[in-house]
Amino acid sequence: MVTDGDNDVFKVLYSAVVSSLGDNNVMVILDNHISKPGWCCSNSDGNGFFGDQYFDPDLWITGLTRMASMFNGVPNVVGMSLRNELRGPKQNVNDWYRYMQKGAEAVHSANPDVIVILSGLNYDKDLSFLRNRPVNLTFSRKIVFEVHWYGFTDGQAWKNGNPNQVCGRVVDNMMRISGFLLDQGWPLFMSEFGVDQRGTNVNDNRYLGCFLGVAAELDFDWALWTLVGSYYFRQGVIGMNEYYGVLNSNWRETRNSTFLQQISALQSPFRGPGVSEVHLHKVIFHPSTGLCVLRKSMFEPLRLGPCTQSEAWNYTPQKILSVKGTYFCLQTDELAKPAKLGIICTDSNSKWEAISDSKMHLSSKAPNGTAVCLDIGYNNTIVTSTCKCLSKDNTCDPESQWFKLVNSTRRSSTMTKPSSLISSILNFPAKDFLWKFLGSV
Repeated sequence: MVTDGDNDVFKVLYSAVVSSLGDNNVMVILDNHISKPGWCCSNSDGNGFFGDQYFDPDLWITGLTRMASMFNGVPNVVGMSLRNELRGPKQNVNDWYRYMQKGAEAVHSANPDVIVILSGLNYDKDLSFLRNRPVNLTFSRKIVFEVHWYGFTDGQAWKNGNPNQVCGRVVDNMMRISGFLLDQGWPLFMSEFGVDQRGTNVNDNRYLGCFLGVAAELDFDWALWTLVGSYYFRQGVIGMNEYYGVLNSNWRETRNSTFLQQISALQSPFRGPGVSEVHLHKVIFHPSTGLCVLRKSMFEPLRLGPCTQSEAWNYTPQKILSVKGTYFCLQTDELAKPAKLGIICTDSNSKWEAISDSKMHLSSKAPNGTAVCLDIGYNNTIVTSTCKCLSKDNTCDPESQWFKLVNSTRRSSTMTKPSSLISSILNFPAKDFLWKFLGSV
């Protein structure tokens, strides 16, 4: 039995955690995860849908109202997710609208400043019912929909199938049942994704490259499951390891530093409000490394490097990839040779097309007519190789050849041209130049 004293202790502890996060500039989304304490989730745990054994809709709305009121005016509490992973045999569309709309109104009434986040059906994968029947609320401009996507969402499809074909099929399905909301102008939040951080799970490893390509292309916000490396107590086990955790079991080191590199490019938006720093352009993103194609100089080969230093590329209707503001375009030379930049951009070796079901193989034709794909060579140089793993073969790994053309308005640290840099230096008073120079060291 929960007493008023228990509630008072909960409020103090919960508020202290939220306050500490705010002191460290961390924003908080309050997430109503489960009603009966325990590990989440299954179709038969009694927590899945309105009217289940432990899921009383009226009590749920009362709880949402109390939490929204409790954090009204707390600036780092920016949103409330109404319910995690609705599921189970009772789930249905009509009750979803009935109760989710009531819950949204309750939160808004108690706390008009927070974003209201609505989850879908079938473990938060399915929002397809919204395509022709939008929510009917008294407020607008602060509604966000959320979706979850893991490798195991599709069973062992990634391990057992051809990665390109599985990626194409899974992404098409995700866009059909949830991603379409972006096309309708709704914000969509990928509120859970994650992988086995040990790097030995083939299913997760293949899924991750596909996910990162889509996440960069759609530029959606996301939340990772999970930071924690272990649990005090889970499913009857004390100190259980969390292999999806970024931290290891003692919470002192990361399990997989490569993973942090992979997601680093996605930790800042490529475009959107507050990121319209330069005109729209493309970056060439390599999901399996989290890096982008860079040009150090005309005398060095193209390489992968931090996306903060990426070139700005144009991609024309004629399928030419050119460095924005220059006459130089990306070209293939010979098989297994570095890709190069040239100024004669009308031949077939200057045309690049996204092929394969994954739409992440950038393919061109070498001067001898051989079809090639961008690939990664020694020391992260950009080369062209025979296109691989396009179909059928489920033992092949195509990820070195997976590239994604991503729209961006983000300024690169390399976007100041030498001529404009020299001009700006000449126009600075000496003391200002010295200050700026010292500030950049």
